[in-house]
Amino acid sequence: MIRLVKLEKSFGSQKVLDKLDLTIDDGKVTVIIGRSGEGKSVLLKHIIGLLRPDEGEIWVDDSEITRLKPRELNKVRRKFGMLFQEAALFDSMSVGENVAFPLREHTKKKESEIRETVASLLKEVGLEGTEGKMPSQLSGGMRKRVGLARALALNPQIVLFDEPTTGLDPIMTEAIADLILETKEKFGITAVVISHDLPLTFKIADEIAMLHKGKIIEKAPPREFSRSDSEIIQKFLNAQKLSIPKGNGREEP
Repeated sequence: MIRLVKLEKSFGSQKVLDKLDLTIDDGKVTVIIGRSGEGKSVLLKHIIGLLRPDEGEIWVDDSEITRLKPRELNKVRRKFGMLFQEAALFDSMSVGENVAFPLREHTKKKESEIRETVASLLKEVGLEGTEGKMPSQLSGGMRKRVGLARALALNPQIVLFDEPTTGLDPIMTEAIADLILETKEKFGITAVVISHDLPLTFKIADEIAMLHKGKIIEKAPPREFSRSDSEIIQKFLNAQKLSIPKGNGREEP
């Protein structure tokens, strides 16, 4: 689905991505972890084409997106949905208007069809009947659910999640983890998740990739990853006092 090949990106004298290679498998949840400031969000922005690398290639299916013109790039972006860290809702719009926004911008659906689609999406994320509420009336977890409904509005093949549980309490974090797994199963999406939340990571991931000093130093299923010989990975896991949740076929190491 997605291949990053020898990706390089610097901001001034700071090299953020250093000949980075990564393959993201179709239909799986890949979680990219790493210390704060390692460039995880920068990497996510490259995948969706919001940033262009200094060197290297980004393949989405059979399209190498770093050389595409804006119109061609926008066609590829239609394959993506994105849930931003703070949900990035329009505060002046209602919940229904937020979810409807991409449908009005990018489709020719009638208003009656848009209303039906919005109602269906909100029901899928557990927010049935909230179309008239304003973002200011919602909790952090509810705002993220609205953001996910909007991200799914155009039936994307790939959904990118940027720190989806930041600022949430443990109960809501668990709910968001379940929602990501349910979304993958119901919609058949490929999910790419940026996170520093290790319990979440080990609950939802099919593959875990570790970003360190501009490179992916390891990518593996959760059990293999937790048993890595890498001193860097073991220090990271131990520092987080990792407790891997049981269930979903992801046993404790």
